[in-house]
Amino acid sequence: MNLALKKSIVKLALVPLALILILGCSRNDSPSGGKQNQKNTTTSGQQNTSSNNSTPTSSTSTSTDASKSIVYKNTKYDFSFKLPASWRGYSIITSQWEGTANETSSTVNETGPIISIRDPKWTEETPRQDIPIMVFTLNQWNSLKQGVFHIGAAPVDPTELGHNNYYVFALPARYNYAFLPGYEDVEKILAGNPLETTQLK
Repeated sequence: MNLALKKSIVKLALVPLALILILGCSRNDSPSGGKQNQKNTTTSGQQNTSSNNSTPTSSTSTSTDASKSIVYKNTKYDFSFKLPASWRGYSIITSQWEGTANETSSTVNETGPIISIRDPKWTEETPRQDIPIMVFTLNQWNSLKQGVFHIGAAPVDPTELGHNNYYVFALPARYNYAFLPGYEDVEKILAGNPLETTQLK
């Protein structure tokens, strides 16, 4: 009887001990698994950020885009133009706009510069859409708006991007009529009102 009683006591003692061991193991697994998941999530986020940094075409949030933007500054006409990081290495191409007195005349009576910001991915084999910025004096701009002269064959005036106390900066009418590669990117850049001016003394 004593032997049977001892066996029963041992069995009863082993059951709670086994339960304690099982519960203890499950508790130890849970925090470790949580930390592992958190670590994987953080690593994944870091990889995505790195990917966005090295691949300019990756989509990022507006605030991230703003923090990565670069700025072209023109000290001659006192304006700046904000560009996305993917345009790092851009080039500047200068040309000239010409205005004629009326549709039947071929005599040029007004001229001014066009400052084009060129996508760094532009090549001779695959040209991409430039960002052309026309520069007008205030008098030229007023004359254009009054119909004293016109620019090009399109019956639409250039679109003002901004101005200071000496110059007006404008986008040519139908600047993207050829739908070159990258024209959608240019439209997105322009939608963000990237041109800023300062007053000349």
